[in-house]
Amino acid sequence: MQVTSTGADPRLAGARLTIDLDALVANWRDLSARSRPAKCAAVVKADAYGLGVEHVVPVLTKAGCETFFVALPEEGVAVRRIAPKADIFILNGVHAQSAATMVEASLIPVLSGIEQIELWARFCRERWLHAPCAIGVDTGMNRLGLTVEEALAFRARNIADHLVSPVLVMSHLACGDAPDHPLNKKQRESFQRVAAAFDDIDSSLANSAGIFLGDGFLFDVTRPGIALYGGRASGTGENPVRPVVSLHARIAQIRQVSKGETVSYGATQTLARDSRIATVSVGYADGYPRAGSGAGVPLREAVTDGQSGFIGGRRVPLVGRITMDLTLFDVTDVDEESLAEGWIELIGPNIPLDEAAQVAGTIGYELLTSLGKRYERRYLKSADA
Repeated sequence: MQVTSTGADPRLAGARLTIDLDALVANWRDLSARSRPAKCAAVVKADAYGLGVEHVVPVLTKAGCETFFVALPEEGVAVRRIAPKADIFILNGVHAQSAATMVEASLIPVLSGIEQIELWARFCRERWLHAPCAIGVDTGMNRLGLTVEEALAFRARNIADHLVSPVLVMSHLACGDAPDHPLNKKQRESFQRVAAAFDDIDSSLANSAGIFLGDGFLFDVTRPGIALYGGRASGTGENPVRPVVSLHARIAQIRQVSKGETVSYGATQTLARDSRIATVSVGYADGYPRAGSGAGVPLREAVTDGQSGFIGGRRVPLVGRITMDLTLFDVTDVDEESLAEGWIELIGPNIPLDEAAQVAGTIGYELLTSLGKRYERRYLKSADA
């Protein structure tokens, strides 16, 4: 196993973030198999969901991934440097200031409005280009995209006038993580009309969750994101993908605190017993949300328990409020040998990413992409990955 360390100096860092690239590749291969006969791409926007495109894209490329989706042109340029032969789609589309960069870096904008189509057509026509693009269609999310009727009208116009050169038509599921939601069927049926009209190019509807909805959602290209990185794509059943990320915090101090004393800001939690408290070097400045505090935040009125850590074979509760740089855990029941090792798991095999997110009132996507810059980052991969 190869270990690459980046980010903060491991001798000085308050926490370490471990990214298992073998698990990430295994997830892509699993999702690719579930997608067949559709081609499986990879969504690597937001710096590969915070894990680093410079590490994620090479292993996915080697595994056979040939198509990547990002949100912004700058992200596309970064991926292009790593994957010179890949197809790279820009989900947020094109504007007047980004069109030249799209062409220079061979990026493919997803055109999500008539104005963007006309801008791209004008830009290409003035330069005698036939640069590829994708057409984004809104089938019920009301975020980006042409309406179904606009897309069908554009198709007829483009056949006659050849404004642009689309290579993909796509839409996005709003409720894919809720398999029984009626909007899934409605969006699929709407998109089927569009895909039938654009029958000479590829079509794409399924994100991570869509892959698990069945063959009717796969079309020609699937676009997994969160599931690649170990997050839960569906709100039902077991999470079928492997965990990719682990977060361990360094113990800065262990102190004895008497029953009846309070802990952390606001004195919002009073200890019910004599306790041993471990203060660890992670806080909300590191993307460990304050909303996950053990007490004293509005979320606790709806969700009784705050975050947990894991050490010495047992879960330990977070106590008091998470602060900017430090968080407190009750380790009274943990053996001395485990405490002496000096680390507590905050996310990992014993504290799943999506559980940690839910306790903080958010989702795995947000927690993963919020993890900060002060960690030592350790990338694990086998020699042939």
